[in-house]
Parts: sequence; structure tokens; C-alpha cells
Amino acid sequence: MSTLAMTGRGPGTGLLVRLAVRRDRVLVPVWLGVLLLVDLASAASVPGLYPTEAERVKAAEAINASPGIVALYGPILDVHSTGELAMTKMTVLYAVFVAIMMLFVVRRHTRLDEENGQAELLGGTAVTSEAPLTAALTFGAGVAVLLGILTAVVNTAAGLGFAGSVAFGASWAGIALVAVGLTLVACQLSASSRTCAGIASGAIGVLFVLRAVGDTTEASWLSWLTPFGWNTQLRAYSNTRWWVLLLYAGLAGALVGTARLLRARRDLGAGMLAPRPGPATGSPRLADAIALSLRLHTPMIVGWTIGVAVSGLVFGAITPSFDAFDSGTVQDLLQRIGGPGAFRDTLLGAVISVLALVVTCFAVAVVNHGGSDEHDGRTEQVLATATSRSRAFLATALVALGAVTWLLLVCGVAIALGVGNDTDHSFGRLVASALSQAPAVWTVVALAVLCFAVRSRWALLGWGIVVLFGTLGQIGELLDLPSWVLDLSPYTHVPRMPLEDFELGPAVVLTAIAAALVAVSWQRYRTRDIG
Repeated sequence: MSTLAMTGRGPGTGLLVRLAVRRDRVLVPVWLGVLLLVDLASAASVPGLYPTEAERVKAAEAINASPGIVALYGPILDVHSTGELAMTKMTVLYAVFVAIMMLFVVRRHTRLDEENGQAELLGGTAVTSEAPLTAALTFGAGVAVLLGILTAVVNTAAGLGFAGSVAFGASWAGIALVAVGLTLVACQLSASSRTCAGIASGAIGVLFVLRAVGDTTEASWLSWLTPFGWNTQLRAYSNTRWWVLLLYAGLAGALVGTARLLRARRDLGAGMLAPRPGPATGSPRLADAIALSLRLHTPMIVGWTIGVAVSGLVFGAITPSFDAFDSGTVQDLLQRIGGPGAFRDTLLGAVISVLALVVTCFAVAVVNHGGSDEHDGRTEQVLATATSRSRAFLATALVALGAVTWLLLVCGVAIALGVGNDTDHSFGRLVASALSQAPAVWTVVALAVLCFAVRSRWALLGWGIVVLFGTLGQIGELLDLPSWVLDLSPYTHVPRMPLEDFELGPAVVLTAIAAALVAVSWQRYRTRDIG
């Protein structure tokens, strides 16, 4: 069943699709480019890492023997399949990133447009009430199909089998379609874009955990209840089960149908779940812009704190299971990511660096909220009071920088608690290992703040900065990029603790750069037009 047949195309849908393409002409290509680059690096690196079939089988068996690795990446059902080994991380873990990409894309063209009043303006023209949802679905489905096709092409070009590459690309497209339907349902449930993102991301997290439990316990049937489990069960590169692709289509269709039914039963701008009414009189503390920003972001901070704490505990607890990797080629791969040295410490350093990158996304989201508040007119209302521009700017910058530092602290404490006594390092050193990433994170956040200070709508460029530096920091070594290119990323200048010792020099330099960027941003914000 086609997308238009499922949704029903109304007047104005084509124009709204063209508008969505225009608005996301930078964001979507960047997301797709990064996903495809990582996919290519993973597919092309296997022949060099495992020259013989015996080595590939040994590596696959080591992965299956580690519950921690299986929980993260999923099992390899055919240990003789080169394609399954090459796509180990891509099959499940990076499918989560695909789902998150579609969440942001669809939410932007549905709930955000309703929240800022654009949907109401369009409703006053010759655009039907169903057209925005249909346009968001059509655009999202188009991005999903494009991702599937390009993934198949990239994997085939990297030397993997054509049929398997088509199946793997279809699985990513299927995950993307499910995420589109899931986000459309979340947009109908909540009147707030932030709550909508929380519902959709929470559902994605539950589906991932459900798959992890099914793959690591005797309750393997649980893996069949989640599309992330279907990615593995598809067996793209060995005896492909093509019928599994129908599961994605069926779930996506059911979610889209549910979203349409909910949309027909709610008012424009409202949600099916009524927002909780606030107190009749606000707290005097909220008269301060910084306190107001902190209050608005408190639910988001609490949610991220819980998520980071759980992730840290899980990663810390499964660290001993990495000892199953006695293959020198596997250790060489992971040490190229985390640095040379003791294997378990290398893994801890790699995990901390990945979590630091994820935490950076929180701060960039806060900066983007500041940009949205400004061009939607809310900042202007705040400035109409006795609030100065400097205070309004600090409300965004301080919450972003302060909260991200807090999350790094939570990350370090959680990892230390998860590892427990199964380490040669003290509790304090493991906490310090996470906090050692702070100067690099501050620098990236400060660049995002600078983009926001230049122009409110440029805050979106912060995502591009995270993607660029994150790619260089995480897979730059695997791509054999020149050292001067790798040095562009602040993440490459922080120590890989606990493997390495803390170095004061790079930390001071990065902190000074971050402070200078914030100072320049402050001066720019004070002199430019608001909005």
C-alpha cells in the first residue's frame, strides 16, 4: 500500500512537501552523509581486519560470546557471513540513530509548526487539515526510501553482496518508516514539541531495551516484538528472510493509521493528553531569565540524567564481558578508536568518549531551544520586562554549559558504580575520566552558542558541528584521515582516561577557547537584532 493511499492526499500536500524539502535541504543531507560514511567505513574495514575466514569466524564467535556486546549490537546469526560481521554495529545500534533522525525530521514539520503558529496560518489558505500530516509522512517516507537505496549502493560498492546490501538497506528504510509513524502518533498525543520528543524517544528506548533483553536471555521471542530485533532476524547477508520486511510495513501502516485517527479527534495546536495546569501565581524566582530557562529545561535535564545514569551503569557492568575478545584484530580495531594500551581501559575510554559525544547533543538541543524561543517571539516578550540582553543570553549559555557538565559527572559516577570492584582504578579516577571530556564538550557547545549569537536560526548549525567533530573523533582513525584533519576535532585533544593520564595543557587551551567563544558570542548577541 502506497504512502498516499494510506494517508489520503489533500489539497496543498505537494506544496508542503516542497516546503519541507526546502527547509531541510542542509539538515537531511548532513544526517544521511554521516550515516553513510560510518556505514562505508564499517563495511570496507572488515577485509583488512580479518584477512582469512578463520579470523572472521573467531571474531564473530567472540561477539556472540559476550552478552554485553550482544546487548549493544545484537547477535551474529551466521558466524561465516562476512556481511553480518561487517554490519555488526550498523544492524541495531546505528539503526537507533536512523530512528532519531526521523524523529527530529517529522516533529519539525508537524508539532513544531503547530506550536509556533505556522500550521494555523497555512490552515487559513487552501490547505486542508490533513495536508500537514500527509506532507510530513510523504517527506519522511521519501527520506527513508532514499536512505535505503543509498545504503544498498554504499554496501555493494564496499564489496558486500548485492542482494544482502539491498536487504540491509531495506531494513534501515523500514526502521525509518516505523520511526515516522511513531513520531506522528507522539505528535498527536502531546501539545508540546519537547514532550512529543520525549514520548517518541522513550518509545525508541523501550524497543531497543526489549530487543537487548530478548537477544541476551532465554526469552528470545521478545526480539520479535521490536523492529530492532527484526533487523537481526532479517539475516540480510545469509539466507535472507525477505518476508520480515512486511513486518516493518505493517507496523508503520498501523502507526500512521492511528496517527490519522487521533488527528481527526483533536483541535489544531492541542494534544490528546491534556497538559497539566500550572499554579495560578508563578514563583518570584521565575522573574529571572536564567531561573526561567532552568525551570523550562528541568524535565529534559531529569530525563537525560536518568538515561545517562542507566547507560553508564550498563556500560560499566558489562566491561568485564569484553574480555571475551581475545582476537588480536578485534583488539587492534578497538584500540584504534580508544588508543593503545590495556584492553579493558581502552574500552572504558572509548565508552566514555561516546557518552561525551551523546551528552554534547543535550547542550546543542538547549541552544536550539534558545533559537526557537527567539524567532518564535518568546524571547522578545522576556526582553520586554526588566530583563537585559546579557541576562537572556546567559540563560541559554549557562544552562547548556552547566547541564552538560552535570551530565558528565553523572556519567562518571554511574560508570564507576557499574564497574564496582572489577577494576584497578579508584572511584575518583573513573569519575575524573568522564569529567576530563568537559573541555572538549565545552568547546563544541561554545561554537554552537556562537552560531546562535550570530543569528537565531543559525543555532541549527550546532548539529552540523557535533556531527563533524564527532565523526572525526570516533571514526577518523578508521578512515586513515591525515593527523591535521583529526586535530580539528576538540575530542581528539582530551586524554583517553583511565588509560592515559590527565594532561593539564590541552584542557587549559580548550577551556580558554571555549571561554573566548562565549565572550565573542555575548558581544555579538548584545548588538544584533532580536529574531
